Amino acid sequence: MRTCRRALTVLVLSLPLAAWAEIPVVDNTAGYPPAGYGASGAYAGGGASAPVSAQGMLFNQLQQMQQEIAQLRGMLEEQQNEIQRLKQESLERYQSLDQRLSGAAPAATPENTVAGGAINASAAPTPPSEQSAAAPADPEKEKLFYDAAFDLIKAKDFTRAAQAFNGFLNKYPNSQYAGNAQYWLGEVTLANGDVQGAGQAFAKVAQQYPSHAKVPDALFKLADVEQRLGNTDKAKGILRQVIAQYPGSSAAQLAQRDLQRLP
Repeated sequence: MRTCRRALTVLVLSLPLAAWAEIPVVDNTAGYPPAGYGASGAYAGGGASAPVSAQGMLFNQLQQMQQEIAQLRGMLEEQQNEIQRLKQESLERYQSLDQRLSGAAPAATPENTVAGGAINASAAPTPPSEQSAAAPADPEKEKLFYDAAFDLIKAKDFTRAAQAFNGFLNKYPNSQYAGNAQYWLGEVTLANGDVQGAGQAFAKVAQQYPSHAKVPDALFKLADVEQRLGNTDKAKGILRQVIAQYPGSSAAQLAQRDLQRLP
């Protein structure tokens, strides 16, 4: 009997390690699945994670794309609201500044009229005065000069503002700010009581800078000049021109309002 036991022990010990590794160890006291495994049998603990299927990766990518699209939609809505708010603020600032400048200008005599009716903004531009003496383009200096002139408007120093804008146009007639400067020259000239000079300044915006964004505003102000001079028919013609050529602009909205008020 002892001899049989020894033979069995030697036989078991002589088994290769691979055979031992294949023998499962079952703990009858523990439930199934063992601790650390989920209901599906996948291991939930430890250092290495279970491999993710191709469908799982695709699902995760789809969820991420949906989140990004939702974020982009939210950003787009915010930008659209901001653009609408800026448009409304721009119209309100224009109306406020227009009222302040108009209130500073006294009434003009009928004989100080502006020649002509509607302005042809597509006509060949008239060369700015003293263009031969224009300084070389220097955007930084031009902006400083222009901002300094505009600050005089904010300070309601319209006389010095007119001088500053005249000086700017003489020095930088081809500047990117020249169209704006010509328009504001008309505003401060009107505020100083020179209605005829203001009308000429506004007309030059359309004549010399026909593609400039200030053309509709300048034409609207030219119509205001004609109203002050008692030239109602000319004023109506210019207002209709603004509405027809620049629909959707702030000037067109104001022109529609004034056209309804005129007899």
